[in-house]
Amino acid sequence: MSLMTALYTGTSGMEANSQELSVVSDNIANANTIGFKAGRAVFEDALAQTVLGSNGVGQVGLGSRMATVQKIFTQGGLTNTGNATDLALQGSGFFVVKGSYDGRQSEFYTRNGQFTVDQKGYMVNQGGLKVQGYDADSTGQLNAVPGDLKIGDVTSPPRATANLTVKANLQADAIIPPAWDPTNPGTTSNFTTSVTAYDSLGKAHQIDVAFRRSGVGTWEWHAQTDGSGIQGGVAGTPVEVASGVMTFDTNGKLTAQSQTSNFNPVGATQPQALSFNLGDPTGTGGTGVAGVTQYASPSATTFINQDGYAAGDLAEVSVDANGKITGAFTNGQSKVMGQVEVANFTAPDQLDRVGGNLFTQSASSGQPTIGAPGEGGRASIVAGALEQSNVDLASEFVRMIAAQRGFQANSKTITTADSLLQELMNLKR
Repeated sequence: MSLMTALYTGTSGMEANSQELSVVSDNIANANTIGFKAGRAVFEDALAQTVLGSNGVGQVGLGSRMATVQKIFTQGGLTNTGNATDLALQGSGFFVVKGSYDGRQSEFYTRNGQFTVDQKGYMVNQGGLKVQGYDADSTGQLNAVPGDLKIGDVTSPPRATANLTVKANLQADAIIPPAWDPTNPGTTSNFTTSVTAYDSLGKAHQIDVAFRRSGVGTWEWHAQTDGSGIQGGVAGTPVEVASGVMTFDTNGKLTAQSQTSNFNPVGATQPQALSFNLGDPTGTGGTGVAGVTQYASPSATTFINQDGYAAGDLAEVSVDANGKITGAFTNGQSKVMGQVEVANFTAPDQLDRVGGNLFTQSASSGQPTIGAPGEGGRASIVAGALEQSNVDLASEFVRMIAAQRGFQANSKTITTADSLLQELMNLKR
């Protein structure tokens, strides 16, 4: 009876070591799989039988068996890819993706951050599952409720110009030209500069600002643009959109200024108020030298700016350590477009592996805690990088050798038991 038991015990050892070899083979096969987590075969001894005495004295084991395959969630090495939508997790947690995989509609969890943007603008993994996160509104404010992360169709809306800043010097001893003629600014003004303004549709309008000396310490200015862009205007004929008067003291400082505007761009918001910031007059408590001055040096512009811009298309994206996705647009603007979410589990090694670098929640893994990366113990994001497999090939080869030798040793147990049984059969002859 014990010889037959030895046969079965040896068989259990061979089976256990072959299962160990299967786990090792799976690890080695996935040594280059992004985000893969190695498995480790966990064995236990089989139920023992008592052949002598009682209370556990004289027990003989019945072999071994595999209890489970434990997932090892140690951090894998990070490799830079230069692709902005490739994301790696540094720490504990998983990306959350949603969709259908292998006929199953569910939320899945993965360490593989090989993401891209599909034709509808959604951030997806290589299998088309949609990355979950927090969308942002037009102002860049993140939504409180997570969902499918959509970033590919985001645009930057235009902004109408409201404020224009000009810093310049007007030559104090310039001659006083003839009366202002909008059709002949070259001879009826002393100095001209230009600035681009945008209407509410994002259309650019070149505005020429002409400065004319009208008396001692007194200057008038006229801002005009081509009539083709103005309601009721005529192409080729300038239309005045703003004007004003400035006065200076004997030190060349701006003492006072006044201005009006009448900008009515075609098809856009009308009227569009334009405020020209030409300095800080001393009459209102300013320095008088922060903008336009009147010194004896030749007239020249030192700085010009305005706060409007045209509509912009998405040019590139960047992701910070907290998962916030920021878009840079062709109009020079940037804004937050969304944030990737990260899920953490109390027992991540109890998640169910379903293939495709995906895991699903199980009864033993616990409920996921989902939130922003880098908070609540969740992993932070490393953009432009991917997490490599955590398989250590050297260790796997050692385990392979051990499994091979264990299999061979158990086969010897079987052949030895078989030889003894053969001797027992020979006693009958």
